Amino acid sequence: MRLTGEHLSRLYDRHAEGMLAFFARRTFAPEVAVDLLAETFAAAFEDRAQFRGRDEAAAKAWLYGIARHQLMDYFRRGQVERKALTRLGVDRRALTDHEYDRIEELAASADLRRQVAGELASLPADQREAVRLRVVEERPYPELAATLGINEPTARARVSRALRALRSSETLTREASNHA
Repeated sequence: MRLTGEHLSRLYDRHAEGMLAFFARRTFAPEVAVDLLAETFAAAFEDRAQFRGRDEAAAKAWLYGIARHQLMDYFRRGQVERKALTRLGVDRRALTDHEYDRIEELAASADLRRQVAGELASLPADQREAVRLRVVEERPYPELAATLGINEPTARARVSRALRALRSSETLTREASNHA
């Protein structure tokens, strides 16, 4: 099967909403999800001659392969690109409240965020603060240790224990699998 622009347009109509939810669940950022969706279909259009599948199921799998690649690229370049855009003064079009709410609804991220907040609240205060600094604020371990007034191995241990507790949480495990 040779993919044409018309085929890709139909694939977009059938799969864009699911793919948008796929991105939103993984990035927790609706604006990023929209950008990644656009990049995925742009890459699919550019590389459509490379598609070797025979049916729509193969085309969908091919698209999600491109989507996973786009997501990994985003995570690799993320912070560098955001800094460059800020430095250049480039602003993205802001999503409307309706668009933002719809994307969150697709990803069911509001419920998952509430679940995560509840599980975080159940952690001991020292572990909760360590996770906040490391995961949310993305601080390096030496800075995290200095902020908390502890040595780096202790900071690593706190984050590790907290993440292990969160991973073993039955509620989060169930919720995450429902939204994956």
